[in-house]
Amino acid sequence: MSPFLNLLSFVNGQDRRCPSGLKPTFPRPSTARLKPCPAQCARPKTDSKPIYANRVYANRANTREGHRFSGYFRNNCRLQYHATLLKSIRRILAASKRGGKGHLLLKLPSPSRLPILYVILSVLVLISVVPMYFYSAQVESINRDRLITNERLLQNTVTRSLADDISQHQQSLRMMQANLASALQVASGGDITSEHVEAPELRALLENFVSSSDDLAYATLLNAEAKGISAGRIAPDAFLQRELERAYAAAREGRVYNGQALVVGTGKSARTVMLVSTPVTYSDRFLGMIGSVVDLQFLIRRLQEVNRGGLTPYVVDSQGRLVAGATSDYATGQDMSNLEIVRNFVEAGTKVQMVAATREFNLRSGNTNIRMLGTYSPVTNLDWAVVVQKPRAEAYRGVYEMQRNARILALMAIALSIGISIFAARRITNPLEVLTHFSRAIAGGDFSQRVHVKSRTEIGELAETFNVMSEELEHFVLDLKRAATENRELFMGSIQMLAGAVDEKDPYTRGHSDRVTRYSMMIAKEMGVSEDFIETVRISAQLHDVGKIGIEDRILKKPGALTPEEFEIMKTHTTKGANILRPVAQLKDMIPGIELHHESLDGRGYPHGLKGDEIPLLPRIIAVADTFDALTTNRPYQQAYCPTDALKIIHNLSGKRLDPTAAMAITAIYYRGEIRVTPQPVPAPPIPVRSSVLDPSKSATPISTVSEAPA
Repeated sequence: MSPFLNLLSFVNGQDRRCPSGLKPTFPRPSTARLKPCPAQCARPKTDSKPIYANRVYANRANTREGHRFSGYFRNNCRLQYHATLLKSIRRILAASKRGGKGHLLLKLPSPSRLPILYVILSVLVLISVVPMYFYSAQVESINRDRLITNERLLQNTVTRSLADDISQHQQSLRMMQANLASALQVASGGDITSEHVEAPELRALLENFVSSSDDLAYATLLNAEAKGISAGRIAPDAFLQRELERAYAAAREGRVYNGQALVVGTGKSARTVMLVSTPVTYSDRFLGMIGSVVDLQFLIRRLQEVNRGGLTPYVVDSQGRLVAGATSDYATGQDMSNLEIVRNFVEAGTKVQMVAATREFNLRSGNTNIRMLGTYSPVTNLDWAVVVQKPRAEAYRGVYEMQRNARILALMAIALSIGISIFAARRITNPLEVLTHFSRAIAGGDFSQRVHVKSRTEIGELAETFNVMSEELEHFVLDLKRAATENRELFMGSIQMLAGAVDEKDPYTRGHSDRVTRYSMMIAKEMGVSEDFIETVRISAQLHDVGKIGIEDRILKKPGALTPEEFEIMKTHTTKGANILRPVAQLKDMIPGIELHHESLDGRGYPHGLKGDEIPLLPRIIAVADTFDALTTNRPYQQAYCPTDALKIIHNLSGKRLDPTAAMAITAIYYRGEIRVTPQPVPAPPIPVRSSVLDPSKSATPISTVSEAPA
């Protein structure tokens, strides 16, 4: 059912959508609601303000998003178009299989069909490629894991070997010091006081001890009075002297001492050394201390051997300071705890395990981070750790090469299979591409396109069927477009006819709806609203007084003043108009302009007494246009004002009764010359009572302003 028929059926007293067929009534006074049909038209009653005053039709939403006009010609015709189109397609497809009365009989060619063997070939190629891909991926994963494990085992082996060498070297030195202490006790008879400590036999034992190993650079024997003898090829500097003092203090407490790594000498003669001391006791009596300065060149040589193998090795102590490194990039005593792997060793402390720990970490180099793979193994008898590291990219180079080679081979095999598949499939895809191209053209609205495919397969038959369907659709679409245009024209003409019928009931308002519509659209365009909202303004303004069709002629055409009771009835034309349009879902966006165009910003309007932002933008625009037309046309209660005087009155009401933005918009439009008001003939002297519609003190009606008067 069209919206126009809905309107006419509602005006005639029967809603054809309601199966009950009950007639809605127009009760008085205006606060009463239309009696709804019980089946589908029932709506909840409200006491005063409609629920959309603050939510659905808020001004902010109107101006920011705009109204989306979903009228009959936009939704209803579209649904009918889609439904007709689907029916047409079904008819065509059915007609291609059968013929008979009421169906299209399409004479399509029936070429001899050939099986699409190439599709089967493609499937076979796919079946061969997919298993090969998964198999190669699985083999690659297994080999990758093995290579990664081998690289980690290599680092573990290297660090563990270095740690064992350092530990064995330390144990050997301790054993040599223990043997020397025993020899000194025998040679001195347990007396190494100041008178006996410099005995020739003791000095000879000390010198033989130093010369017994190339790793011993210096040795000293101190008695209980901190006096003694020394031998070796270096002289202790201030740093080594402090180490000797610490070692002597530890010896007096009965402890062995392992000193820090130090660099003695300069230039080419520089050596990395460390002090190792052992207390000399006899029958639990402290006799003195043997201190040995060990040259760590043996350790550096081992680290350099490992470095030539592609790893970067170094040794750190329990504080994270460097003991020895393979290259000059590392300085003895350098703090290495900024490296994550060294920091892990330092944080572990005494809880460090004997096994090697391998992990990945980041190494900061300039402004870039290098991902590293490193392993450390502890040297427990020295509280050291041997660390080797390598850039992850280099460590897993074999993995990456294996992956690259495997993928290249897999890609070559897949490319060969795909090449064969493409060669075979082109015989199918070429016709499909042609069919797709013309399908898109038809989907874009060009139904004149025809598909030209030469094929003896099912695709050729599909192309012929497609051409027949396109030809039929072209005719259907042209008919639908013509019907849609006629429906739109009929709809707009029906609205204008209904508005004209309302205007014709009162000779003073003839053409009023058309003028208010024209003014409202000009104001809306001046305010910069969306095109959809302008269309909503157009229809709402055209029907803004449609409720007067439910007002009795004795009131509507009364030449004199209205009584308060008659004025209350006259004010119901806004709610009556809204109730007339409410059953038509496509016109729901226009209802605020019809129901609320007599509302006032100060809350003194009707029918709901809304204030300020509670009044949507749509009725504000129509209210200004309605007031301007009421002021510039003759009415039984007033003579027409000239446009400039009418604009002055509107500006006096701006902000109080009327919207200031809309008032400024109509003023700008008028002074640009876009509004031309036809001069009104001077009527007979108006009735005094109603000529004072702008003066509340002289009016016998409840009307206090033009914006409240039913135009």
